[in-house]
Amino acid sequence: MTHIPPPAEELRLLDTELRQLDARRALLLARRAWLITALRPPVAPPPPSPPVRRPETTAPRVQNVLLVLGGILLTVAAIAFTLVSWGRMGIAGRALVLGAVTLAALGSPVLLLRHRLRSTAEAVAGLGLALTVLDMYALHEVAFADTNGLGYAAIASALLAALWAAYGLALGGARRPTGEPATLTRLPLRLPLPTALAAAQLPLILWAAAADAGAPVMTAALLVTAALDTAVALRVPVRSVCLVAAVGAYGLGGWGSFAAGWLSWTATGPGAAARAAALLLFAAAIALAAAWRLPDTNVATWAASAGGLLTVAALGGVPRSSLPADWTVPGYLVCAVALLAAVGTRLPEPMRRGLALVSGSVQTVAVVWALPPVVVALLGPVTWVGRVWTGAPSTAREAVTADGFPWPPYAATAPLVLVVVATVLAVAVRGTEWRPRATVGASALVWAAVLVLPAALAIPYWAGMSAQGFTIVAALAYVARSARSRPVPFLLALVTSVSLACLSLATEGTTLGVLTALTVLFAAVSGRSRLAPVAALTYATALTCALGASLGWQSQYIALLVLLVPVVAALLAARLADSPARVPVEVTGAVAGLLAIGLAVTDPPLLALVLALCGVIAAGTAVREDRRAAGYTATALFVLAAWVRLACWGVGSVEAYTLPVTVPALLVGAVGRRKDPLTSSWTAYGAGLSVTLVPSLLTAWTDPDWPRPLLLGVAALAVTLVGARHRLRAPLVLGGGVLALDALHELAPYLVQMAGSLPRWVPPALAGLALLALGATYEQRIRDARRVRDVLGRMR
Repeated sequence: MTHIPPPAEELRLLDTELRQLDARRALLLARRAWLITALRPPVAPPPPSPPVRRPETTAPRVQNVLLVLGGILLTVAAIAFTLVSWGRMGIAGRALVLGAVTLAALGSPVLLLRHRLRSTAEAVAGLGLALTVLDMYALHEVAFADTNGLGYAAIASALLAALWAAYGLALGGARRPTGEPATLTRLPLRLPLPTALAAAQLPLILWAAAADAGAPVMTAALLVTAALDTAVALRVPVRSVCLVAAVGAYGLGGWGSFAAGWLSWTATGPGAAARAAALLLFAAAIALAAAWRLPDTNVATWAASAGGLLTVAALGGVPRSSLPADWTVPGYLVCAVALLAAVGTRLPEPMRRGLALVSGSVQTVAVVWALPPVVVALLGPVTWVGRVWTGAPSTAREAVTADGFPWPPYAATAPLVLVVVATVLAVAVRGTEWRPRATVGASALVWAAVLVLPAALAIPYWAGMSAQGFTIVAALAYVARSARSRPVPFLLALVTSVSLACLSLATEGTTLGVLTALTVLFAAVSGRSRLAPVAALTYATALTCALGASLGWQSQYIALLVLLVPVVAALLAARLADSPARVPVEVTGAVAGLLAIGLAVTDPPLLALVLALCGVIAAGTAVREDRRAAGYTATALFVLAAWVRLACWGVGSVEAYTLPVTVPALLVGAVGRRKDPLTSSWTAYGAGLSVTLVPSLLTAWTDPDWPRPLLLGVAALAVTLVGARHRLRAPLVLGGGVLALDALHELAPYLVQMAGSLPRWVPPALAGLALLALGATYEQRIRDARRVRDVLGRMR
């Protein structure tokens, strides 16, 4: 069958028709809705209803407030009766009153619950519970007045807890319909069970206090109570009971854990440390058991973290009491590392995450503890800069603490701590996105351990320097043999080289040897890092200074030797055309040149030579197409060299200093205008002409002789004529202005003399005539000024 048109075209036409039909239908529906609205009769708005005053609180809240206040008042009355009116009644009366009131208060909730008055039943039950406390007090006053108060309180709190729990459960059983299973979630009263649990917090603590038990027994009482609270919180489904149990578990458990930790930290013997460790392990077991059963993953993670931390404190505190103080942190660190064995087990994920968090935290604290000796090992050698070639110390520790740097106590095991953490990072972190960061961290920790090890062991000075040298060689060899860029090993080698260079300043031969070796090493890896050439040039600069000082040269002659570094930097930068290391190399060469200039400042003739040589180096750099801007630096250096040389010759004429600037500036301006004819004359010649004309004019105004003003006037006239001939604004304005001021300077004495010989009325008369003339020809002068402005504007 032949399709006319083709199927694709026909489908497009059908879609177009359907869209048009949909648009038409939407338009008709909108019109229909408008017509229906227009045909409906208008509906009058309903009259506003008067505002209704709403109650500020609800009836249940009012009821609860009244019941609570009533229960409080009854309790206060019962307390007052027990404490005040007790002695006025006999034994029978006392027992009858308290027993009757207590039984009535405890039995009334049963009847109230049958009539569905739950809130009232709660209030009366609370009164009954308070009366049982008064009964216990009355019993102590009557029958057990001679017993220990704390011991009686412990027994009373235990009996009250059992009585209140039985009372709450009994009410629940009495209200349970026949055939319905017993459950704690359907208890009619919410007060007895939480109150019973609150009373259960006291027996063990009061018993330990009554028995004058020591701190370990009191801590055990706290932890046992916290364990019972934890079990209740995890197994009892009643929300109020869980809340009281959680508060008790956290409060008493935290108190007991802190007390056990303090006992472990202050233990003076293995026995005391073992008892404290047992308490800490018990607390850890409570926390880990809670983490195992908790449904909330975040809370379980933190509970497992607490358990892991207590385990580390327990196991690490035992060897601490019998080992030297240097091994305290390594002992805790080993226990924290051992926790990582649980990460690979079948424990729940929140527990594994919490234990890993604790292990990492303890390792971080251990690394922070090991940092002070690392800082001393890094910064201590810098003090040798102020004591160059004063003699080598005997040990590596004396080398880093020679200028008052104190060596941290208990730092002998700091390298071991750093190596252990580095090993954990290298072994434990595998196959994840954190692997590269772990590798960097492990490398840095191993480097820090190697850096601090010579000082920690107090090995000989030469052995310590050799260790740092081997570290630099190993790091740079790894950088050279690696296929990819390795910035971290290079930076570690660079930092170590700075420390080694500072340490080598103790003796002359060591300084020359170390600086030579560092220059060669970093030059050998200059193709692997952009900072390697910079380091090589920096150490070469230091080597030239040290070599000059070793030869007994003065600083100005050492400057000539330092200039070799800018020469090498310029040649090396020419070869690094497309390398990112080119700019750092050039900057290093420039800094070396500034150092040479600073060294030669004390000898002006030699300073002029150094400036000229620096200008030659800059001019050689400006030969390259992409470094034409260096020509300005070369010009400035040549000018400075000429000025210094002129000052050495005793030349006092200002033109001798300004003309060397004006001539090259005018040449540069002429070349610029030839390349770009649109360049303004101010841009091309303004600076060059101003450098000579302005200082010469200022000097001529204070010069009493006539040759300088005459020559300046001739030069200004020549500049003005050149500007007029070529229609250039800058030479015309500058030359004319200087010429006019120079002429005014020459005529000034005669004007002063003439002003002194004229009568006093002549100046005001002349001023008035001038003002009249100016006013008479104001318009003509304006037209002339505009014409001059137009002429100047047409100049380039």
